[in-house]
Amino acid sequence: HVQLVESGGGSVQAGGSLRLSCAASGYTYSSYCMGWFRQAPGKEREGVAAIDSEGNGSYVDSVKGRFTISQDNTDHTLYLQMNSLKPEDSAMYYCAADRGACLRWVHDDEYAYWGQGTQVTVS
Repeated sequence: HVQLVESGGGSVQAGGSLRLSCAASGYTYSSYCMGWFRQAPGKEREGVAAIDSEGNGSYVDSVKGRFTISQDNTDHTLYLQMNSLKPEDSAMYYCAADRGACLRWVHDDEYAYWGQGTQVTVS
C-alpha cells in the first residue's frame, strides 16, 4: 500500500524560501515518476515539477530557476526546494507518484498515488 505524506508548508514573505518534503512508503517500483502539483482556490491543479527514477527533473516554466526537485533514495523522500517565492506560488501543494517514466508528468491523471497536501502561503 503506497502512502505519500507531505510536510514543510507554511507562510512566508515574498522572496523567501520553503522546502517541501514527501515521505513515500510502500513504493518499490524500480522505474517511477514522482511529481509536485499545486492548486490555488478557484484554479485547476497544476504540475510544478517531476523527477524520474534516474534523477531527471522537469519543471513548469513559471518555477524554472526558482524551484528544485530532488529525491533521497535512501529514505524514499521527495523534496521541493522553493526559493524566491512569489504570492502567485500560494497554493496547496501535493506530492504524486506512479510507475514508469515522466513522459506526461504535467497531467495529473498520470499519477495513481497522491498525498494529502501541504499549504504554502506567500504574502
